[in-house]
Amino acid sequence: MTALLTAGKEYVAVMRLHEPVDEERVREVMAEFVGTIYQRPPLRSSVKRRVRKRRIYYLDVLEVDGQDVLFRVGCEAGVYVRKICFDVGEVLGCGAHMRELRRTRAGPFVEDECATMHDLVEAVMAWREDGDERLIRNVVKPMEKALDHLPKIYIRDSAVDAVCHGAHLAAPGVLSVETGITPGGLVAVMTQKGEAVALAKALMTSEQIVEAQHGLVAKTERVLMPRGVYPRMWRTRG
Repeated sequence: MTALLTAGKEYVAVMRLHEPVDEERVREVMAEFVGTIYQRPPLRSSVKRRVRKRRIYYLDVLEVDGQDVLFRVGCEAGVYVRKICFDVGEVLGCGAHMRELRRTRAGPFVEDECATMHDLVEAVMAWREDGDERLIRNVVKPMEKALDHLPKIYIRDSAVDAVCHGAHLAAPGVLSVETGITPGGLVAVMTQKGEAVALAKALMTSEQIVEAQHGLVAKTERVLMPRGVYPRMWRTRG
């Protein structure tokens, strides 16, 4: 889902130092990378190699075993962990590269809550054979969970089907908004019941949306709810 591309991530990685370095020095240098950093994507990447500003929320050294450093990093989307390893090696003066990488969180989804295909099969069998929905509800999460990290705009029932047909969101259709909305930012458009209607690009701040009486407040980027779930309360021109 597009929404998860912009969500924060967490990784556990193993960095290999090219020469032995004192553990305390390794920890000191890695602590310096917490906060705002500037990165140029590596040669083998899917984006243009231009310097980008990204945030590292935390970088915890879990274990140092000789020249191998096990660490956990929480970061903004778009951070290259292998580039962090390279840059740490440059600062230490010994060189370094990433040996292993494992993603442990993407937005609201964490590794500890993941289910295996076997879990899914068992849940489906329990549902089909016994009518027991408990397992399948635990394994299959509602779509709305993937939107937990996005600021939300709640809309009137009368505006839902229009948005489902691709219409952009106008001020009269808005009931309430969450804080943190900025122009150009991705928002989740929701019903009063908390059902996901669409992903949209905000055209105003949260405060401006609240005060707006007319005009567009967000442009629909991707419709999530099927048409016809809510009654049609709009007219076509003609």
